[in-house]
Amino acid sequence: MMKPLKIGLLVVGVLMVGTLLTLRVTGLAPGHPSAEEYLNASRSARPGLWLAGEVVHEAVTNWDWVDQYSDAFSQNATELETRTWYGIPHSVTVLLVPRGDKLYLQSSAQTFRLNKEFPYGKAWWRNVERDPRVRLKIGGKIYEMTVALIQDRAEVARLRGGRDALVKEMADGGNEYITEEWHYWRVYQRNVPEYGTGAAVAASDSETPRAQ
Repeated sequence: MMKPLKIGLLVVGVLMVGTLLTLRVTGLAPGHPSAEEYLNASRSARPGLWLAGEVVHEAVTNWDWVDQYSDAFSQNATELETRTWYGIPHSVTVLLVPRGDKLYLQSSAQTFRLNKEFPYGKAWWRNVERDPRVRLKIGGKIYEMTVALIQDRAEVARLRGGRDALVKEMADGGNEYITEEWHYWRVYQRNVPEYGTGAAVAASDSETPRAQ
């Protein structure tokens, strides 16, 4: 009885390893739901695994062209690959904010995610807090990056056009409640000659008080 069970488990294990190795080469992009599908799924979308594409090794000196990929519900939406503690990547669609030679990553928590303290509202938030090395897929190409959370609330407000990181509304009883919580990360290229690993400059941006 034990022998067939062991053989069955071995077959399942081999199939799983083979599938993961295949996906490592072909990639598995995250889901790209429509705005309606996203809302119906409680602001959630299917995560992906590895992102596939040509890796860019040249330094980018102006990121303004990224604006053309600003539709989060388009099939051309920017994708982010993060590193998990168990070794299999976790990828999602994200929104980028270009400012000339600077690039920022933005994300917000709404509804049930507001019940959890940052960075526990989203899996990829936890991943980049633990390991800031990520890969971005923009326009079909892969950019190896390092992200640094912007911890200055004034800087976050500036990126949001003067609006605060916490969006509040007034309840019927006259009490304020938070409806959105925004976070921004500065994104640096790494593994290019001009920037090296990008770790030193990213670390310097994380030494000011955190924006919550």
